[in-house]
Amino acid sequence: MTTKKKILLSLPLVALIAAGVGVYVMATDERATVDFAAVVGARPKLVDPKEQMIPTVAVAKAVGWKAGEAPTAAAGLSVAPFAEGLDHPRWIYVLPNGDVLVSESNSPPRDKDNGGGGVTGFVMSKLMARAGAGVPSPNRIILLRDADGDGKAEVKTVLISGLNSPSGMAWADGQLYIGNTDALVRVPFQPGQTKIDAKPVTVAKLPGGYNHWARNLLLAPDNKSIYVTVGSASNIGENGMDLERKRAAILQIELPSGKDRIFAYGLRNPNGLAFEPTTGDLWTTVNERDMIGSDLVPDYMTEVQLGGFYGWPWYYWGGYIDKRVPEPEQDLQSYVIRPDYALGPHVAALGMTFAKGAILGPDYASGAFIAEHGSWNRRPRSGYKLVYVPFAQGKPMGKPRDVLTGFLSPSEEARGRPVAVTVGKRGGLLVTDDVGGKIWRVTATAPVAPTK
Repeated sequence: MTTKKKILLSLPLVALIAAGVGVYVMATDERATVDFAAVVGARPKLVDPKEQMIPTVAVAKAVGWKAGEAPTAAAGLSVAPFAEGLDHPRWIYVLPNGDVLVSESNSPPRDKDNGGGGVTGFVMSKLMARAGAGVPSPNRIILLRDADGDGKAEVKTVLISGLNSPSGMAWADGQLYIGNTDALVRVPFQPGQTKIDAKPVTVAKLPGGYNHWARNLLLAPDNKSIYVTVGSASNIGENGMDLERKRAAILQIELPSGKDRIFAYGLRNPNGLAFEPTTGDLWTTVNERDMIGSDLVPDYMTEVQLGGFYGWPWYYWGGYIDKRVPEPEQDLQSYVIRPDYALGPHVAALGMTFAKGAILGPDYASGAFIAEHGSWNRRPRSGYKLVYVPFAQGKPMGKPRDVLTGFLSPSEEARGRPVAVTVGKRGGLLVTDDVGGKIWRVTATAPVAPTK
């Protein structure tokens, strides 16, 4: 067959793919009908689901920050770059000496046997590229150091490379633990080092592939175990529950043996992990399911109970039945734990940290900061900001307050997307921005006395 004939024969296929992408992106005009504020808090308003063959798609095109641009900080706060020129920075970790580690990472490559094949895989790859998530994973951890205390890192060095879509990090007893997408690994390390030459050793294998690649970490207070978030392989188990073994869960892995147990499950895509300072309880942020409309289901933050079942994939928000999912062999509805606090539908809540150690004034003395990466399948768009949820007696109280906004431009293009948040050594907040390639530092505009 001549080259000309091959080209002619391929044109219908190209047209079909182009048409499919166009339909996927433009065919639905579904949008939210409930005020966003009503779907936030301990008692969110939940409407009837809108089952969708084609999901609502409203991807904010990633454009980055122009020179001199920055997010908008809430009254009484200021924001400035702590580090710039980073390559898709995701998770962040502050060492005891104040050095900052950031994982430069992205989803691993997907083939047809790993959730990346077919028309769905093709379309999703195009959508993620538009959202700024189509770049290859750098697979490394960067060390940042602000030795002179001016609020900006003057040292930036590659601490370790050759990892596999790394995300969370934790340090204890001379070991740096790293959450690769398919394994918890460790490597000898002491704060003060700027380079690691040793090869990582596997502590425990983790399920990898398909959706939800990030594996975030939190050491137990006694350093004898580590908590690991593992998101689901799918939206609602549509590829079979065999793929979901040890997924949609928070695992607890014993150190140094690597023996694991499922600490809590039915959490579609848990991300942030933190201990509430007054109670010591473990909390997480969770991204809920797609394709039942712009008003459902709210992403949430919740206390994590040992052995707790949070509903996925059969139920959401404490027992609402997802009729798209075949009924489980046993009736589990009465066992579903209702989350503590809705953050709103499709905000993509990722990083979370509590206010302990932050020096931002009395308005931010007791509560949680949450990085909302931003929706891709809601009209109007939600998230794309850093929020603060006040706490009292170990529980969230009141509505979220905006801390950083402006990640969406006036034309609703994504200048940045916040991912992780933590408290720096000097009491400011550090926020990673994967689209912007920056870490932002939030401080109080006026001097504030440290809290005890």
